Amino acid sequence: MKKGHSNLTAKLQYFGGAMMIPIILLVVCGFCMGIGAPLINFILPKGSFFWLIAALFVKIGSMIMSNIPIWFTIGIAFGLSRENKGYAGLAALFMMFSVNTVINTLLSAQGITQATCNVEGLMALGKTAEEAKVYMQMFKQVGGIFTYDMSIFISLICGGLTGFLMNKWGNKKLPEMLSFFAGAKFIIVIIPFFAVVIGLVLFYLWPFVNSGIQALATFIANSGLLGTFVHRVIDRSLLPFGMHHLINFPLFYSPLGGRMVVDGVEYFGTVEIGNALTASATANSFLIRSYSQGKSVINIAGWSGAMLAMYHTSRPENKKKMLGLMIPALFTAAVVGVTEPMEFTVLFASPLLYYLVHVPLAGLAAVLCEATKVSISGDAVVFMLTNILQPQKVHAMSLLWIMPLFFCLYYVSFRWFIVKFNVNTPGRGETKDVKLVDKKEIKARQKGESSSTALNDDVFAQNIVDCFGGPDNILSVENCATRLRVGVKDASLVADKDFWVSSMGAMGVVENGANYQIIYGPKVINICADVKRVLGR
Repeated sequence: MKKGHSNLTAKLQYFGGAMMIPIILLVVCGFCMGIGAPLINFILPKGSFFWLIAALFVKIGSMIMSNIPIWFTIGIAFGLSRENKGYAGLAALFMMFSVNTVINTLLSAQGITQATCNVEGLMALGKTAEEAKVYMQMFKQVGGIFTYDMSIFISLICGGLTGFLMNKWGNKKLPEMLSFFAGAKFIIVIIPFFAVVIGLVLFYLWPFVNSGIQALATFIANSGLLGTFVHRVIDRSLLPFGMHHLINFPLFYSPLGGRMVVDGVEYFGTVEIGNALTASATANSFLIRSYSQGKSVINIAGWSGAMLAMYHTSRPENKKKMLGLMIPALFTAAVVGVTEPMEFTVLFASPLLYYLVHVPLAGLAAVLCEATKVSISGDAVVFMLTNILQPQKVHAMSLLWIMPLFFCLYYVSFRWFIVKFNVNTPGRGETKDVKLVDKKEIKARQKGESSSTALNDDVFAQNIVDCFGGPDNILSVENCATRLRVGVKDASLVADKDFWVSSMGAMGVVENGANYQIIYGPKVINICADVKRVLGR
């Protein structure tokens, strides 16, 4: 049973990593909206050349938002497939369009089309006016096809299934006369058969699922600050396992995150709503309940207090070294929002300090920011440009007392806990310090080589492969935003956690059976590419 639970957790982690791939498009969307919208709405004269250029960026952002299911379908299939990733992306897109075509055809057979999907048309089909108003919200055009509005749920189904099929039959061999359809092409060939089955199931099942989603969305919307606290606690609790995306994505990109009409257009999910408010000339506030509110408080003020507590509780001879660890980590957290080096340092030093102090305080920060109507955009400095360009939408005066409050809360609680329970945070150990961030030069693996020797990319990647027991022991290599995700055959051949941190520059390690997450921060994208190149993949 334990092994089965471990495998399920590993698969969920792997799926969560795949969901992170299309996020780059949402980041681009935010920049396009955040920079272009204030220029065309408040700064540049309408119709001027530069106004037109800014409007083009806003249109690109709108295009990204309106096609979120497409991006996630391709990204998930690409991320889940161990080989033939290009074919996987194509097959997943084909799957999604085929499923929606099946649903569209079945809807048309019942007289429900884009032309009849209105109060009058649905009343003619036997629905009351109130039923028609609710029923209309269930449909949308996706890629030009009138179908159910399933948001990213259709992406999870089509992208996930295609990734599974590609891993199972992507190298399928066929008789010589059919060899043209062998391998990855075989998946393309069988997509219509799966699409018909999935389309039929979803046609009858989705109305019930939609009703459940509406009920859950209503509960979340009506749960107020309690729901906000519970979400943030779950989010931070799942972070060490790399599964926090599974709770966030439905809120960010589906009706579970709420719905709002902005300038006559209805948007679903906090990301779409937030981008729409950013682009709107009439909105007077950024989104308040974004399910990421309060993160800037923790990233900037909270962790500063925690790091100062670790500094003051470290040994006198280690204080200079502590400053060298603290400053880069705090800078990274404040500027780009990457807090994993500090979070994993605390987690490895004391899980109780992480879960009983940090996690509840993170939830409290979210509650206070929502309660005081803070609508600051972004959770790190690099994402806060829109606050400067549209200051009339920023309602963040309460941060003047919330920030100092959380600096003090983190400092006092961390210092008390560390001293009370003698927690081995950085700088407190007699012979070995807990590492916090990676250094510019990675220590060489070879015995006797100087610790200051800089390794080139290929040598470093080869060392990573060796640490996983060699090429033959590595089943899969992928990455999410900050983690190298590797599946192996024999976990006993993998280097221990201390070695990854002390000698391979990792910020932390998450082990789940034969599946590993090595935390390297944003540079992991390049590291993963180097490892794949060394492996010939």
